[in-house]
Order: sequence, then structure tokens, then C-alpha cells
Amino acid sequence: MLKVGITGGIGSGKSTVCRLFEKFGVPVYYADDRAKWLMNHQEGLKEQLKENFGAASYKEDGLLDRAYLAGIVFKDSAKLELLNSIVHPAVFEDGKQWQIEQEALGATYTLKEAALLFETGSYLNLDRIIVVTVPEEIRIKRVMERDNTTEEEVRARMNKQMPQEEKEKRADYIITNIAWETLNIQISEVHEQLVYQAKRPQK
Repeated sequence: MLKVGITGGIGSGKSTVCRLFEKFGVPVYYADDRAKWLMNHQEGLKEQLKENFGAASYKEDGLLDRAYLAGIVFKDSAKLELLNSIVHPAVFEDGKQWQIEQEALGATYTLKEAALLFETGSYLNLDRIIVVTVPEEIRIKRVMERDNTTEEEVRARMNKQMPQEEKEKRADYIITNIAWETLNIQISEVHEQLVYQAKRPQK
């Protein structure tokens, strides 16, 4: 089974692309969504977060107080690094177990969708990488509309990610997400190539 990663800068539409791959029956692991689930439900991870960021990290109902945690980490890069060093290994192990399960179910290839695929080093455990790319001005407009935020805030978030050009250099496949018609064609072509590669005898 081929293990494929899919990433792209904020506003590139990674989730939209993944949903189109799912129409071909491709299993997708949404790492960022899964991280949120684990932070709310995995007891070992919850304890680590409480130890490092205080009991107030969780509300009375046992769910993560995202606003409280964000207030700590986004003002302090060292705290953000600490948070990532706790959460990313948990997500990595969870994703690895998921891949084993998908292989047992007979998947030809899987997709792991993550915003920080390169930044966390998790790309090293994948066979191929897809990068979703969109011109910067379109990405900014999309995020401003989606999150009801300002251009300055979007650019600040972009600056915390690896530049799109650098991601493209590391990609095995690039999907340009501008027009719906061309997007479907690109995904169909990449899907066919991945199925072909997955079925070839491995050296």
C-alpha cells in the first residue's frame, strides 16, 4: 500500500481536494481534525497538556479550552513549540495505526492530509507527496471570507508556514486548485498514477 501525503498553504483547499479523492474510494486521514479529537479524548495526551499548560486547559465538561490554550501559545513561540512537541507524536502514532488498519482492509493507497506535513517531519514516513497550490491573492481572499478575518491576520498566519514555493519543490505531484473543471481532471490523473504505482511490484 502506498502512503501518500497531501499538504498546501492556508487557503489552498486541501480538504476540498481530499473529498474529491474520497469519491474514488481513497481513505483519507485528516491529521489536523484528528489532532483536535485526540486532544479531547486521549487521556495520556490530556494529562500531558494539563501538566504543561495548567488544569485550566480543559473545561468542566472535560473538553479542551481552545481559547485559553491559544492565548498562551500564540504569544509565545517556545510554548507553541512545546505544544507541537506533545501533540504531533500522538497524531503520528495514531496515523500510523490508521494506515495499518487501512492496509488490512485492502486499500491501494491512503492519503494523509496535514497543514504541517514538512514542518513536523512526518513526510519522511510517506511514499509520495501531493502539494495543493493556489496563487497567494486567491488564498488570502478565500481565508478572509471563510474566517471573517483581515488580510494582515491571514498574512501573519501564512508567515508561520513553510512558503508555498518550497513545498512545491518537495512535491511529487502538484494540484492547482483554481477552477473546478480542471481540478477534477488533475485529481483523476494523479489518482490513476498512484493506483498504477501502488500495483507495480516494489523493488
